[in-house]
Amino acid sequence: MGKLGMVKLMAVAPLLLLTPAHAATTLPPGSAATAPTYLIGAGDDLRIFVWKNPDLSVDVPVRPDGKISTPLVPDIQAQGKTPTELARDLRAALSSYVQDPVVTVLVRGFAAPQSASSIRVIGAAVTPKSIAYHEGITALDVLIEVGGLNSFADGNDAELIRTEQGKSRTIQLHLANLLKDGDMAANMKLMPGDVIRIPERWF
Repeated sequence: MGKLGMVKLMAVAPLLLLTPAHAATTLPPGSAATAPTYLIGAGDDLRIFVWKNPDLSVDVPVRPDGKISTPLVPDIQAQGKTPTELARDLRAALSSYVQDPVVTVLVRGFAAPQSASSIRVIGAAVTPKSIAYHEGITALDVLIEVGGLNSFADGNDAELIRTEQGKSRTIQLHLANLLKDGDMAANMKLMPGDVIRIPERWF
């Protein structure tokens, strides 16, 4: 490559390095920081941020009836929506009072174990129970919470029952391999409302 070609390449290289960083700063201002698949549940704590309107930005709990109250919007359904969907609905409601409102919804705290977003463990666990969902929770985290498998459990025939868009599907879990062999490939990431069913062995 000649000297002229080298000069052109050196001039372009800094622009190539800057492009990804620039792209990361151009996200839509109304996009939520929480994973879009998370559905808000009763008992969750939400932060409602309205850009350039601090009087409208509040922290609110989701009431048992699934609704929240914010300034200018006394009652709006939150339960069962993603943060992005709730932000969109709040934006529509506030548009009667604020010109082109930019709304972000963040989940600050997740609901108590009895809520619809909880992870439920049934069957042959040491202590079957419901566990409050939090972002990033895995099958291993849940097994630690319930004390592991009991002596009659058939861990590798366990099932994860997940409901998505109103339809349930079943995923096999190899919990014995996870606990006894440390097989982290079996350490599945969980979602709100997941149910783990652990059967007993047939002798």
